[in-house]
Amino acid sequence: MNFLDGSLFTENQDKLVITAAPYGPEWVPSDFPEDIPVTMEAQVQKAVDCYNAGATVLHLHVRELDGRGSKQLSKFNELIAGVRKAVPDMIIQVGGSISFAPPTDGAAAKWLSDDTRHMLAELDPKPDQVTVTVNTSQMNVIEQMDAADIAGTSLAEPDNFRAYSEMIVPSTPSFFEEHVRRLSAAGIQSAFQCYNINSYETVERLIRRGVYKGPLVMNWVAIGGGMDAPNVYNLANFLRAIPDGAMLTVESSMRNVLPINMMGMAMGLHVRCGIEDNLWNQSRTEKMSTVKQIEQLVRIAREFGREVASGKEAREICKIGVFYDTVEETLAANGFAPNAKGRQQGYLRKAA
Repeated sequence: MNFLDGSLFTENQDKLVITAAPYGPEWVPSDFPEDIPVTMEAQVQKAVDCYNAGATVLHLHVRELDGRGSKQLSKFNELIAGVRKAVPDMIIQVGGSISFAPPTDGAAAKWLSDDTRHMLAELDPKPDQVTVTVNTSQMNVIEQMDAADIAGTSLAEPDNFRAYSEMIVPSTPSFFEEHVRRLSAAGIQSAFQCYNINSYETVERLIRRGVYKGPLVMNWVAIGGGMDAPNVYNLANFLRAIPDGAMLTVESSMRNVLPINMMGMAMGLHVRCGIEDNLWNQSRTEKMSTVKQIEQLVRIAREFGREVASGKEAREICKIGVFYDTVEETLAANGFAPNAKGRQQGYLRKAA
């Protein structure tokens, strides 16, 4: 991205799109009973509350009645239908992990099989987005947390601590290329989760080879543990690589969430918050609900002078439902330089 003169003035920036991640599949309800919805009615209401507070993208996971993360696609269909009816303008973004929460205490926290994840393209009603991880990576979500961040929660229990610190994101080319194709065929936008510049570069190659022909919508995931660390140097390095046409949301964990969001907000990027990312206020004196986190970002945005996008405006910014016919059109629409004639755009181009 190019930050030319005036780039920090809000009149030259898109309105702010706030993503809410209120379902927190890594937690159990007793970790924050005041803010973790369990019944289907409560899960739908949580989406409504987030939307009313100012969030226009819902990062969606589902719970069973026993409080554990659901892996039943029928439950996803039920929640999507409920949210769609209650807040039709809200962008529904299904977490592509389905649920990394372990099925039993101390069991491994992991993604489901490739075949199961591919079934997200068959959800009915279909979501607007599904998050797509690119390239297999360590995902030690606890590495940058302080002991006080998880004290008294299920993550502090030795077995759970080990499960989440040892977690791996499985995403090989045979998975993510096929997954992107299926999502696109279903009219679902791929929301790419970029853990560092390497995962972004693979996404660019997918576009240059014609595997993905749609708007470049991404999260920069700065949570450490195999992913970028939340600092201005890593963010700047990432921003120098991506084109001006990209829609980028910044994401971090625990008390890094607010500072990273403030950086992103000032630079014209977009933000994400919620108990999936952070449980605390900045002084760690009390837990902070997802709605209160959204309200905090809305207040700060107003201080910056940056307006918060409505649901319809967020859909336009994210270009929901937009796909392109050719590689050339995709590159141009996203602000990439065109493919150089005769050059290899990644080894798999000839094999694809």
